[in-house]
Amino acid sequence: MERVPELYGSLVFNDKIMRDKLPKDIYKALRKTIEKGTHLELDVANAVAIAMKEWAVENGATHFTHWFQPLTGFTAEKHDSFISPTDDGQVIMEFSGKELVKGEPDASSFPSGGIRATFEARGYTAWDPSSPAFIKDGTLCIPTAFCSYTGEALDKKTPLLRSMDALSKEATRILNLLGNTAVESVTTTVGPEQEYFLIDKEDYKKRRDLIFTGRTLIGAPSPKGQEMDDHYFGALRPRVAAYMADLDKELWKLGIPAKTKHNEVAPAQHELAPIFDTTNVAVDHNQLTMEIMKKVANEHDFVCLLHEKPFAGINGSGKHNNWSMSTNTGINLLDPGKTPAENTQFLVFLAAVIKAVDEYADMMRLSVASAGNDHRLGANEAPPAIISIFLGDELTAVVDSIENDKFFNSANSVVMETGASVIPHFTRDNTDRNRTSPFAFTGNKFEFRSLGSSASVATPNIVLNTAVAEALSQFYEVLSKVPAESMSNAVHELIKSTIIKHKRVIFNGNGYTDEWVEEAKKRGLYNLKSTPDVLPRLLDEKNIKLFTKHGIYTETEIKSRYEVLLENYSKILHIEAKTLLEMIYHDFAPAVVKFTDSLTKSILSKKQVSDKIPTASEESELLKITSKYEALLDATAKLESDVAKAEGLTDELELANYYHDVIFEDMSAIREITDFIEAYIPDEDLPYPTYSKILFYV
Repeated sequence: MERVPELYGSLVFNDKIMRDKLPKDIYKALRKTIEKGTHLELDVANAVAIAMKEWAVENGATHFTHWFQPLTGFTAEKHDSFISPTDDGQVIMEFSGKELVKGEPDASSFPSGGIRATFEARGYTAWDPSSPAFIKDGTLCIPTAFCSYTGEALDKKTPLLRSMDALSKEATRILNLLGNTAVESVTTTVGPEQEYFLIDKEDYKKRRDLIFTGRTLIGAPSPKGQEMDDHYFGALRPRVAAYMADLDKELWKLGIPAKTKHNEVAPAQHELAPIFDTTNVAVDHNQLTMEIMKKVANEHDFVCLLHEKPFAGINGSGKHNNWSMSTNTGINLLDPGKTPAENTQFLVFLAAVIKAVDEYADMMRLSVASAGNDHRLGANEAPPAIISIFLGDELTAVVDSIENDKFFNSANSVVMETGASVIPHFTRDNTDRNRTSPFAFTGNKFEFRSLGSSASVATPNIVLNTAVAEALSQFYEVLSKVPAESMSNAVHELIKSTIIKHKRVIFNGNGYTDEWVEEAKKRGLYNLKSTPDVLPRLLDEKNIKLFTKHGIYTETEIKSRYEVLLENYSKILHIEAKTLLEMIYHDFAPAVVKFTDSLTKSILSKKQVSDKIPTASEESELLKITSKYEALLDATAKLESDVAKAEGLTDELELANYYHDVIFEDMSAIREITDFIEAYIPDEDLPYPTYSKILFYV
């Protein structure tokens, strides 16, 4: 069996491989580009391309591709072989610096929000040297950015890299001003925890809704759900454990630091968590993780479901974005240290985060908005749609003491004693965990808990990086005018005034309660419940100003994303509605008719035989089903009519609201009826596997 240290990163063109394969001067030039963002000369690119190709061919690769992340939310790749014909009818394997640095996919075939017309096809992919190339399925994959012929970003990576640069610039300026002159750059790091469902492939094939939409559109709850809390952290079923073991190996080969795996709360639900990494690399890794999850699942006769709410009535799946900031000198800027009240540097950055989240809570909410995630946010399985910050008892006490100019008395570490002499004593963390908080401080990082499981983690980190960069920029404008001898007092007053102004966003209580909804309303916090509610906020003047000021998006790029997000929301609900209609007409309705015919014949046959009398329950059951069936036909006809109306609407925001207010309600009404009828029909007469079969028979 191959040992993990040898396995790990074996399919990655990582730093060790580069040191071994590249001439020293080329390696140094490439490292300078990666670490400081300097321009990469073509001769360096040519040398890297040769070494990269040789390494890839040695590891069985025959093709290369520019691997990028368009606005579809998925990754894209166009494969070209290394072969180049020779005059004698043979081929040689070639790969140039030009091919490494630039590719040319069709820009009009990806979502652009109006930036590119159908006939304007040219687009470019450009190598991101800071994210290492890797081999997947015999192809050398080169992480790249994707832009239009006229230079607008058509992907998620380009704005992410811009946001990382913006935060690094502003954080470095403020640190230097505070006397930490050794710092030359600041990097954001992310560790995205990934939740998912595993179901049997044969069950999946029998459900049109799962195939076309990723979630069940009809389906009654099983007798048992998650109420016994016995699945969470439970022993792994052998078949699931085998899948997880193979998944770990495949991820490790690609240098993805998969660390933790366990059963989640809902039946058939699981979680994988990696060790944190630099943000753009972590985003690339998470996209790869989702792809590899599905691939390995197929090999084990599973299907991996990443939809935020595949099954009604039990928890859906999210993704927790663990975010922090670190200097090039190795300091975690969100580590409070032993005395957080005296750690000025930490408090400045904490205040910046509080200010950023409060002022741009609408953008934080927008960054996690999707048709799938709307099913989770605000339910008792995910944080509410109201964005707030959890700090924990100690940091809240620190903040209060600063606000009120009181001395903070930091208690020594609390030693936990369990009462069992055999268990060692251990110290308590300085914060509890609050699973109802959207944005929780967890010791030396913030955990943004609102992300949906299928989403790219790029957008939430773009917003977070940019909002914090803006807060730090404003701090710098204030402090840069202060004489050195007054700096200490000025910093204290800045932190104090920031806390007083933005403390409304701090909430350490239960985010699931109605009381919090009312309290948040009094505080003036946003409660943007659905995707159509929040998307127009992107076009607000303050938000356009934020992203354009820091060079994250142009105004054209912002408007294009607004259009793409609106279109995507409506298209998803349109597909769901059409799928539901197909399931009712082709599958469910015929099954109901067949069952009621059989039941009717049974009742009539009993009436024709004098010694056999149909039971009242049989006739009552038939009456209930036929009554509901008539209601189902009416509800289905309404949905069909309303979908036809939707197809005639042209204003994208009006259309999105129509799908949310009308189509989704039509679908919910149909589901209520079908789930009622399903309870009366034997499993063998249903045209699809039930929740019980899908969730409990793996």
